[in-house]
Amino acid sequence: MDQQTPIDDPINDKPMPLLEHLMELRRRLMYSIAAFMVMFGVCYFFSGSIYYFLAEPLAHVLKGQGMQTPHLIYTQLYEVFFTKIKVAMFGAMFTAFPIIATQLWLFIAPGLYRSEKRALLPFLISSPVLFLLGAALAYYVVFPFAWKFFASFQSNTGGGGVPIELLPRVSEYLDLVMKLIFAFGLTFQLPVLLTLLAKVGIVSSATLKRFRRYAYVGMFVIAAVLAPPDVFTQCSLALPLIGLYEISVLAAKMVEPKRTEA
Repeated sequence: MDQQTPIDDPINDKPMPLLEHLMELRRRLMYSIAAFMVMFGVCYFFSGSIYYFLAEPLAHVLKGQGMQTPHLIYTQLYEVFFTKIKVAMFGAMFTAFPIIATQLWLFIAPGLYRSEKRALLPFLISSPVLFLLGAALAYYVVFPFAWKFFASFQSNTGGGGVPIELLPRVSEYLDLVMKLIFAFGLTFQLPVLLTLLAKVGIVSSATLKRFRRYAYVGMFVIAAVLAPPDVFTQCSLALPLIGLYEISVLAAKMVEPKRTEA
């Protein structure tokens, strides 16, 4: 028996020709696409509720600024329709992700050893949890402060007595909100990525410690690119990333292959 395939670490797969593997991949892709389309239809039906949920932080800020009936505007006839399409796709990505991830797992799991399955399971669980934590940070912490900062530039007199009033377009506002939610969610995958790299031996905890100062600078650069151009929002993304990097160092030390003595 080969050392790489011990008898107590079986692989639950049977030999299949290439065509059958391609058919299996096609079947999983069809299930994933069908799940996305179904959830897209459901989210399009509830796109109004999703829109109100995404617009609530801005509405709360505008009410605090004295606007009695906060509202968004649109300047093109088709703008609202395509905005509803974007909102529905945004909701479908969230709601269909568990099904798509399950189909991906069902495709690759039969070719993995039992130990490999046990090793991957924590990452499969932590990845969506970290994404939701990042999205929640953006929605509940960053948005209220950022929108309040931008809305503070309104003026009843303005230059030369001309008032300056905030009238955000619905498409531009929702594009910004969805971009930030995905940006925060994806950047919160940093511990998963670095821990996986340490697990397979590409990086080590010592390497992560050695490049810590460069990583900190990189976090602020990422925040400057992804976040709006205000200091609070950029720090709200960069500081959690620094904390996640330190968590990644500890996680990498726990999972990295142990060096044997000569």
